[in-house]
Amino acid sequence: MGESSKDGAGGAVRWVAARWATATRAGGEPASVMNRPWHPLAMVASSLTWRSALYLAVSLAFGLGWFVVLAVGLALSVGLLIIWVGVPLLALLMVAWRFGAVLERRLVRAAFGVRIPSPYRPLPAGRNPLAKLRRMAADPATWKDLLYLAVLLPITMFEFVVSAAVWAGAGTLLFLPVVVAVSGGAEVNFGVSYWAGNPVEALPVSVVGLGFLVLAMYVTRAMAMGHAAFAALMLGPSPSQTENAALRERTEHLRASRARGVDAAEFERRRIERDLHDGAQQRLLAVAMDIGRARAKLDEDPEGARALIEQAHAGTREAISELRDLARGIYPAILTDRGLDPALSGLAGRAPVPVEVEVDLPERPPAAVESIAYFIVAESLANIAKYARATRATVRVTREDRLVVVEVSDDGVGGAVARPDGGLAGLADRAATIDGTLTVDSPPGGPTTVRAELPCTW
Repeated sequence: MGESSKDGAGGAVRWVAARWATATRAGGEPASVMNRPWHPLAMVASSLTWRSALYLAVSLAFGLGWFVVLAVGLALSVGLLIIWVGVPLLALLMVAWRFGAVLERRLVRAAFGVRIPSPYRPLPAGRNPLAKLRRMAADPATWKDLLYLAVLLPITMFEFVVSAAVWAGAGTLLFLPVVVAVSGGAEVNFGVSYWAGNPVEALPVSVVGLGFLVLAMYVTRAMAMGHAAFAALMLGPSPSQTENAALRERTEHLRASRARGVDAAEFERRRIERDLHDGAQQRLLAVAMDIGRARAKLDEDPEGARALIEQAHAGTREAISELRDLARGIYPAILTDRGLDPALSGLAGRAPVPVEVEVDLPERPPAAVESIAYFIVAESLANIAKYARATRATVRVTREDRLVVVEVSDDGVGGAVARPDGGLAGLADRAATIDGTLTVDSPPGGPTTVRAELPCTW
């Protein structure tokens, strides 16, 4: 019993949080009344203030219109159900109020900058209108739309009265010098009567009007936030819909990451096969041939056999060096034994340009994160050596919350682009295997910064 109560309370908290998040979500979205500063000058400069004021001034017409449409339409539809005429009327009315809700979402976004996602369930495919109407009638979002439009009249009436009062008061006080110039004088009563007989005497009242202007903007912002939050609550998706949509998005992202990881692994396998076939395998074959020729000449031409053996020895050393480089390309031993800092310092030491390395990690990250970070740095330094024409580079690895952030910068010519099947695209695929991201900032003329954010469980 106690657990059920606790789950219910937690569900209520999550429900309220989801509704607020729907209204205040701003990732990549235009600025909204939910996230704009409250400084008076910023509010004056923001178009949101004036768009909100305009909406609150005219929304009473929408509220009154929908109240009349719904009251008359529902009364006629229900009254005529007995002779079946009310059924198509009710269906048409349902389509109309769904259209009204869609329009209201557009108006809320235009006025307040708040995007409300569509909460509707997908309609069945085909051209059967009855199946579509049944799906619409079974959708809870349809009836939430009806409730929103039904209560829109009292809400917009309150907003209109308050808006008219504060903006009319602010406008009258601000432009009192004009009023006095036209009428010849005006009296203002703030509990104490004040007579302004000419525009100069009305100027102190205009200063008071500035305070009323700030008050009007604050009141408008507060009502806009309340209206946007209520619209998001009634016209937006339910918490379960939001959670399911997030899970679907997460699943798609993981599926894409897995596919990129498989492609990256397959690319590495082909690279290793190619390097073995074209490099070490060919050298070892040449060594075997040299040893065979030396053995044939050992009795008849000892000096020639000695030269062949020395040539085979040199080829063996080169093959061992290539195998060592290949093993380092798969997973360097120094990374396993000593960690990321010494491994990156080794890369920097072999780079053709001076490289400053800074690794600030309180603990070693998991092996997968270390490996991906290492190869990102290795590929970036190789690109710097080949294309950047840089004079120096920096490598910085830090921890930010639950991420390991890798940044490689250079002062080269810039213009780096992550092309399909290119090295940078391969690095992005590597990062995606652990749900990480890689971005390249390389304007023409430089500098270039490659930044990877790798999720890490410490």
